[in-house]
Amino acid sequence: MTRRNDIKDRCKVRMDGLEERIHYHFKNKQLLHEALSHSSYANEGKKKRSNERLEFLGDSVLSIIVAQHLFTHYTHLPEGELTKLRASLVCEKSLYEFALQFGLNEFLLLGKGEEMTGGRERPSIIADAFEALLAAIYLDGGMDEATKFVLRFIPEHLSLKQAKGLNDYKTTLQEIIQQNREEKVEYVLICESGPDHDKTFEVEVHLNSNVIGRGSGKSKKQAEQLAAKEALELMGYETL
Repeated sequence: MTRRNDIKDRCKVRMDGLEERIHYHFKNKQLLHEALSHSSYANEGKKKRSNERLEFLGDSVLSIIVAQHLFTHYTHLPEGELTKLRASLVCEKSLYEFALQFGLNEFLLLGKGEEMTGGRERPSIIADAFEALLAAIYLDGGMDEATKFVLRFIPEHLSLKQAKGLNDYKTTLQEIIQQNREEKVEYVLICESGPDHDKTFEVEVHLNSNVIGRGSGKSKKQAEQLAAKEALELMGYETL
């Protein structure tokens, strides 16, 4: 019992430390604990919940906050350029860099296998945790607190140079497809394999239920990007 209490105390100290760094204190500490819990950690505990559901919500919350910020502050930019700027801010690379600014990786709860294979430094895990943390803040404190958190990381002045060179195949594909309003693109996870610390995801991109590309990667986002890349190539577009 003493050992279990010691573990709980250490976990509380770690979470308190994160709250200080992000300048937000949770009313519901369980939300923060869930946001930090990678699937490898949750699976070891059997009954614990991982941060995957929060990540799902955080992805949408992040998109809304960034889109509204760009829409409000960059009134001179057309839709296409706003889309590229948003993509540069919500991509895995940017979220990873945002998270490192306050050392989110130091506070992640990982399974033993993930810890031993360098999961604490893996960009996909850290970027996903950033989205999960954002969702936790949104659920605990509302959209105002979530917005305040996100805007800390967005540069005061943005330019399209930041979006250039970004291989955002999903955005490129969407821009092409949306020229015909009747067309609909959907990304479908078809396979997930490997141990928790070394998973591989396979994704199909569908156009009106027809498969137009497939991709696999170490994160769902990477697999989706590669599926979009294949779709573009099959459509005759050059990709880098």
